[in-house]
Amino acid sequence: MLKKRKTANVIITILLIALSCMFIAPILIVLMNSFKGKLFISDQPFTFPTFAKQDLGEAGIQPKTFVGFKNYINGVEKIHFFDALGRSVFITVFAVILIVLFTSMTAWFITRVKNHYTSTLYYLFVFSMVIPFQMVMYAMTKVADVLHLSNPVGILVLYLGFGAGMSVFMFSGFVKGVPIDIEEAATIDGCNPLQCFFKIVFPVMKPTAVTVAILNTMWVWNDYLMPYLVMGKDYPTIPIAIQYLQGGYGSIDMGAMMAMLILAVIPIIIFYALCQKYIIEGVVAGAVKGLKIPLP
Repeated sequence: MLKKRKTANVIITILLIALSCMFIAPILIVLMNSFKGKLFISDQPFTFPTFAKQDLGEAGIQPKTFVGFKNYINGVEKIHFFDALGRSVFITVFAVILIVLFTSMTAWFITRVKNHYTSTLYYLFVFSMVIPFQMVMYAMTKVADVLHLSNPVGILVLYLGFGAGMSVFMFSGFVKGVPIDIEEAATIDGCNPLQCFFKIVFPVMKPTAVTVAILNTMWVWNDYLMPYLVMGKDYPTIPIAIQYLQGGYGSIDMGAMMAMLILAVIPIIIFYALCQKYIIEGVVAGAVKGLKIPLP
């Protein structure tokens, strides 16, 4: 029996390693090609860059495939990468802050105030999760133009609206597991509703708040369609700026594009690696009875 378990564990480990390699391989291929000349990316996409020139006999000597950081320098200059980076950071940070703050307050209100209006509001949030973005994107563009939301500040309102459904759903599930007695005790001690939320309820929500922040950060940072429809070329974020490396007649500077893709994914990979442990905590937090309640 013990041998069967060991064999099963070895097989599972091998399968997980193989699955991990499948997920990591695309990133490694992009990283490898970001140091090649653009001609070699199409001809030799799966070969490592070489430092020596290639002797092809009668065909002559081709230049070395390794170009160093030339692709990175060209890409940064062509698309004004740091301007797009600052814009993406601004939109992502403030959009996530708004989503976490307002949806947590909304979920708390909906859960604690039980009547027909809050029940209807809750199901409207849940229903918004199943509506495809493509169904409302053209109407959203018109509304954004009318309300002057076609800028990095205005788009925060749109992200709040589209990110509210899932976030309210997650926060509501967690708040249902928080004993209402601690809120009543805080109220007796003189806390008003805002003090009760920020001093008692929100600190308890930390695992779910971090999970919501991580999921929305990955969504907003990588989002292409909404910024393109709303802000267009006036305020390009990183995903939009990268497409400017495509020239006329379908020509693409593949080397610079690969380099910019690497620079685009590095921040979100670091962020996810630092915060990934909180995702599991946030998912299972609603099932844990022993909550740590901070003292006001």
